Amino acid sequence: MLIKCFGAAPQGINAAIVTIEVHAVPGYDFTLVGLPDNAVKESHERILAAILVNGFGKPRHSLTIDMAPADIKKEGAAYDLPLAIGMLAAGEEVKTSLLEKFLIMGELSLDGTLQPIQGVLPIALAARAAGFQGIILPEQNAREAAVVDNIDVYGLNNLQSVVRFLNGDLSIEPTKVDTAAEFAQYAFSSDLDFSDVRGQENVRRAMEVAAAGGHNMLMVGPPGAGKSMMAKRLSSILPPLNLEEALETTKIYSVAGMMARRKENNGNTSALIVQRPFRSPHHTVTDVALVGGGSNPHPGEISLAHNGVLFLDELPEYKRSALEVMRQPLEDRKICVTRAKTSVEYPSSFMLVAAMNPCPCGHYGENNPAHPCTCTPAQIHRYMSKISGPLLDRIDIQCDIQAVPYSVLKDAQPGESSSTMRARVIAARTKQEERFSEYNATAAKPVHCNAQMTPKLVREFCQLDEAGDRMLSYAMDKMGLSARAYDRILKVARTIADLDNSESIQMVHISEAIGYRSLDREDWA
Repeated sequence: MLIKCFGAAPQGINAAIVTIEVHAVPGYDFTLVGLPDNAVKESHERILAAILVNGFGKPRHSLTIDMAPADIKKEGAAYDLPLAIGMLAAGEEVKTSLLEKFLIMGELSLDGTLQPIQGVLPIALAARAAGFQGIILPEQNAREAAVVDNIDVYGLNNLQSVVRFLNGDLSIEPTKVDTAAEFAQYAFSSDLDFSDVRGQENVRRAMEVAAAGGHNMLMVGPPGAGKSMMAKRLSSILPPLNLEEALETTKIYSVAGMMARRKENNGNTSALIVQRPFRSPHHTVTDVALVGGGSNPHPGEISLAHNGVLFLDELPEYKRSALEVMRQPLEDRKICVTRAKTSVEYPSSFMLVAAMNPCPCGHYGENNPAHPCTCTPAQIHRYMSKISGPLLDRIDIQCDIQAVPYSVLKDAQPGESSSTMRARVIAARTKQEERFSEYNATAAKPVHCNAQMTPKLVREFCQLDEAGDRMLSYAMDKMGLSARAYDRILKVARTIADLDNSESIQMVHISEAIGYRSLDREDWA
């Protein structure tokens, strides 16, 4: 007797269909082939215990199970349920008429309870693409899979109910999710708002420019000046995710096994990631944890920040190697993790926001008698040199920040709200989407904001008038700005012009953009 049922194997942020073939002949052997890992090989004992506890008969045949295709490694306990169903079908405990219509995935406890699994959204998308009528999953994963339309999602809680459903003895309604309602409920449900910030108008402006153009940003200032506070509020002024971005971001969190964790940590029950991510790894983060990888490839912080913000506080304290491995993902907006037998690709299109002190003690240039700088010029140079030139080359906005005086802190008047700032940002982003629409129609790598412009697009859309050209030339020749700053200044100036609703880049826009290159000045060299 030959039984076929179907599962799926996550690969990066996608999934491949796995055909589970169960061949039963007289005997008592059990053989599992098809490149399973140790967790899958161990599943036989878990499955056998769950079958017996739920009152089903012990398999009385010699079973050979093949998980095809054999060149894809099968990892984890998520194959418990389809393997169990295949074994029960071979023992004629489960009818086979529906097996070809459903993709089945789930982890089994010893008592037959279904436990949640990772990578549900990519699995559901793969099932729909393969033409399955429905997908059977643990109940905890049902809402996540149900955001995929045109496929029925059945969330069940134990092996017994799955068998009854496949045998036609249990009738349940598929899980439905209203994605529009999800967006409406959770899109702007943040407790962080720029109205909490007192003073720092120059930094608020720089952050608005960064958000409007998708620019990477570095803040340099003394401890307690509000760098972290403002960085955490950057997500509140970014444009909302569209459905395509939300699905792609959710796929990353799904394969990382973080969807259920979100609910546990903050009570968020949304089936989609509808808010732009904000990731802030500690400076002790390893290279693999930051960019992704491991023996079994796993998305890192730069991918978890996809379509959102990656905040690196105390930037010079991060390992040099960890910072340098970000250079290519910052440019390519993706990271490819290659191992001996596998290669996976994760998206990593994020805004890098970093903060650092101007020196080891943090008080250089503060001019505060109570906190004089105790660092030598050599110490300051070594500290600043921890940030490589190629990494600074990928940071468009470099902003000095000073401590807020008491007279400003005691002011009870709230600052401008995030919603007001976000409206201007959305208007600027809309202009950019319209500007690049013709290019994106044929481009292999679409451009969605000014920071992503190619050199060709910079030349096309960042033309300067005579006055602006003279100012930029003066800055390059007389103020010690580096050559690498040229394109960055033009991109930022283009964003400033968009915020001003100006079709052309004016001298005032160039002037402001030049002011955001503080680390390119000769006094920082």
